[in-house]
Amino acid sequence: MLVRDLGLRDYAEVWDLQRRLVFERGSGQTPDTVLLCQHPPVYTIGRSSRQPVPENLPDPVHRVERGGDLTWHGPGQIVGYPILKLSEHGLGARSYLRALEAVLAEAVRPLGVKAETLPGFTGLWVGRRKLASIGVAVRGGISYHGFALNANNSLEGFRRVHPCRLESDTMTTLQAVLGRPVDEHALTRAVAGALLAHFSPRSSR
Repeated sequence: MLVRDLGLRDYAEVWDLQRRLVFERGSGQTPDTVLLCQHPPVYTIGRSSRQPVPENLPDPVHRVERGGDLTWHGPGQIVGYPILKLSEHGLGARSYLRALEAVLAEAVRPLGVKAETLPGFTGLWVGRRKLASIGVAVRGGISYHGFALNANNSLEGFRRVHPCRLESDTMTTLQAVLGRPVDEHALTRAVAGALLAHFSPRSSR
């Protein structure tokens, strides 16, 4: 599996790249690939959302193909887009969501953070605060879109909406949980390592 760290990239640019990679993965032109990045401030809203988008949001809004609802992305948040052929990992859509939750929990464990799932909700939680959001799409058996792990990002963007249909103060960050900023480069490497360990070919595990 190829992991690409794109750094800070415009949301629309990475969205276009995902869709191209989905085609290339489906046609066998490229291997499983994970895009890791951060985005300038942006809102995205999934296909299943029924909530109105507030007027006069300060950042661009993109309606996208993933599941899930309205959320915000911004600098200091680690975003990942795995482009995987799910059948080769023995996964369906629901089991893939559970796999991403396990990967993110493993990535933050070395920081001393015990992040868990919450029954009835998707994503990763510390107590009753949401640390990571997950929203995926699958086309022709290939996954795209993915997850957002709150590291050092501001929470102000969330306060203007109901992120994932939750109250805005439900969201938290690793910085808030730990009481100090985290090393974003080290965290990105930890996420990449957890993804590689979890989604490596079965024969090499």
